[in-house]
Amino acid sequence: MNMHESGEMYLETILRLSENREIVRSIDVADAMGFSKPSISRAMKNLKENGYISINPDTGNIKLLEKGREIAEIIYERHKVLTKCLEAIGVSPSTAQSDACRIEHVISDETFQALKKHIVEHSTNE
Repeated sequence: MNMHESGEMYLETILRLSENREIVRSIDVADAMGFSKPSISRAMKNLKENGYISINPDTGNIKLLEKGREIAEIIYERHKVLTKCLEAIGVSPSTAQSDACRIEHVISDETFQALKKHIVEHSTNE
């Protein structure tokens, strides 16, 4: 994965929004992330130019392309597993969400896989 953290966040947000709605537009991403429309427009332009997303010119609907979806799914999985790990050790849900959001972009794959394995093994014992 050779992308800046902000690009990963945009792709993850598009993936999460697309789970709950048929059409995802730039304004939806802006609202979800708390960023301005111009910032989102620039980011969407860059993601489109680099082949991560497509944008329907008529509807404004944003779709993840294969390489964008791959990155979004990796980051989203990390987010969910890290949130569970942090909550499992007593971190409040809101803090766990917030911290997972930061950790998901810098954690090594080796450490993430070990945490994921640990969570899977221990969640079946509850």
